[in-house]
Amino acid sequence: MIVRVRHSTGARVRPRAFDAIEHVRLGEAVYQRIAEALVKGELRPGVRLKIRDIAEEMGTSVTPVRDAILRLVQDGALVQRSPRDIRVPVLERDEYLEIRRIRLELEGLAAEDAARKATLDDIGRLAAILTGNERAFAEGRLDEAVALNQVFHFALAEIAGLGQLRAILHRLWLKMGPVISAAYERGGRTMIDHHYAVLDAVRRADPAGARAAIQQDIACGGDVILGTDVLASPSDD
Repeated sequence: MIVRVRHSTGARVRPRAFDAIEHVRLGEAVYQRIAEALVKGELRPGVRLKIRDIAEEMGTSVTPVRDAILRLVQDGALVQRSPRDIRVPVLERDEYLEIRRIRLELEGLAAEDAARKATLDDIGRLAAILTGNERAFAEGRLDEAVALNQVFHFALAEIAGLGQLRAILHRLWLKMGPVISAAYERGGRTMIDHHYAVLDAVRRADPAGARAAIQQDIACGGDVILGTDVLASPSDD
């Protein structure tokens, strides 16, 4: 129901600002949830997103879902083949290699600064993430393991206090999350073992060691991805 307020002059005013705020908050919440699903690898390359199904799952109307998906299409995190065919993109090899090069530098910087700034609580946080990741991996809960892998990587930027870098990583991981998820099981121990070296370097306050360890993690995980059929070739439709 629309509430109208009458001023002393007799004019009726509709409180549009309140409606707009609620819509913006809902739209942003929907956007963040879909983005999170991409970053954490809950959605795999090639998966088709159905706006009505997502709206039903989220308990909202189709409008904020449609708006969020269009934003993600503009971000390059989703591709729209037709009005009714919106999918998680399948990255081409060259695009993946470019993103990996950027990650090597940016996440290397995050690891360096994390090693310089980490407190005992920060080290405990990284250890807890790694323990949870290890347990999820060992018990076959791969969706959880993939999500915790992302949390570990982002935690380094957070510990380093590099907010702008973390924002850039989030944008990159909109594309990387699905790719890592698709290759994670085939990667086996390769996808987690180097995190122990990162943790050890952060614990020793060794910036160069932390940088080398996270770069080794990204490179070895990348070799797994390049050895699978997760990526598209330029000739693929």
